[in-house]
Amino acid sequence: MIIIGGGAAGLSSAVWCADLGLKALLLEKDAKLGGQLLWTYNSIKNHLGIETASGRELRDIFVRQAESYKFDVRLNAKFSQLDLARKTILFENGESVSASAIIFATGVSRRKLNVEGEEELRNRGIIESGKRDGHLAKGKNAVVVGGGDAALENALILSETASTITLTHRRTDFKARIEFLEKARENPKIKILTETTVRRILGNERVEAVELHNPVARQTQIIPAEIVLVRIGVEPNTYNLRGAIDLDERGYIKINSSCETNIKNIFAAGDVANPLSPTISSAVGMGATAAKIIFARLNL
Repeated sequence: MIIIGGGAAGLSSAVWCADLGLKALLLEKDAKLGGQLLWTYNSIKNHLGIETASGRELRDIFVRQAESYKFDVRLNAKFSQLDLARKTILFENGESVSASAIIFATGVSRRKLNVEGEEELRNRGIIESGKRDGHLAKGKNAVVVGGGDAALENALILSETASTITLTHRRTDFKARIEFLEKARENPKIKILTETTVRRILGNERVEAVELHNPVARQTQIIPAEIVLVRIGVEPNTYNLRGAIDLDERGYIKINSSCETNIKNIFAAGDVANPLSPTISSAVGMGATAAKIIFARLNL
């Protein structure tokens, strides 16, 4: 089996393949296993059976358990070509590998604003997490972009250290849970601007200001800010699968109840194929499902 992606779904698939006696190769494009768990900084209390202080702690538990099973792992795995019909992967170094089945567990990535200054000022005022980087906001003005749980929760966390928080959201309605929204509205440090988008992030060596635009009111303003945090959702890591496999309108892999795609013996597990309930628990279960279906099919 070839498993692409070393997060919760990929590790679960690999463990189950090994447990069922299937030879598995796990490919991870980064230098470490863990996927999104590596950038989950809040505590995890809703994965049945264990509570951890962060995603990294849960990742370490997963990896330690996985190390007791026999399967191959290749980190920094970059491939240049996929032949799904032949279930063959061609790596950038010219090597190729084939399998009886492939499981895509490539997860999602945080969506970017794609505005001027976003890449140039990353890690120079543009932070990844209120939980991890809250100390950097002490006494500073912060801008949080987004309208979901993550945006509101990070705004509340940053309000513990920052002088002011400007929360910008491009719509008038919020996807965030009502308890987060109510707390944010009651927080004197947090100013909420709806129907507002970020046009530019300004600064030389570090973030100095953010240019905001309200297309409804036809107003543009530049506000001082030294900290920016973006939480505008995620997008599936399927950029190399477009045209090769059935995807939905947002780019998520379409699967059936057995986690199989429209191509026989090509499966997908985890967030990359689960836009409705992207959770650690779902990813682990889908990884197991894909492995067990493959085992059952090969042993008919």
